[in-house]
Amino acid sequence: MRGEPNEMTRKLEPDLEEFASAEPPRSRETALGPDDLAAVFDVPVNVSAVLGGTRLSVGELLQLGEGSVLDLDRKVGDPIDVFVNDRLVARGEIVIIDNRLGVTMTEILSGDD
Repeated sequence: MRGEPNEMTRKLEPDLEEFASAEPPRSRETALGPDDLAAVFDVPVNVSAVLGGTRLSVGELLQLGEGSVLDLDRKVGDPIDVFVNDRLVARGEIVIIDNRLGVTMTEILSGDD
């Protein structure tokens, strides 16, 4: 009796004809066009450009005041990180345009990076 399907196992077997007409899932390599992304064009995201970081104790933090200098973990000329919703998506360089800071993207990172 073990080798024969019973009524319970027959109900659990998928009906392959049900899936035959379904559209296959898109792979990561499938390019999305503008029409595919139109639904998300108005979704707000947080973009931040991080110059560098440092680690301080609470005591050191409380000693900071006007004119204090923080030693960051980056050197002058190193690329800065660009995050979208706290996810690293690009690296770039700081530019100044009309007395305002901006970022020129020098490297766009893929999801695998």
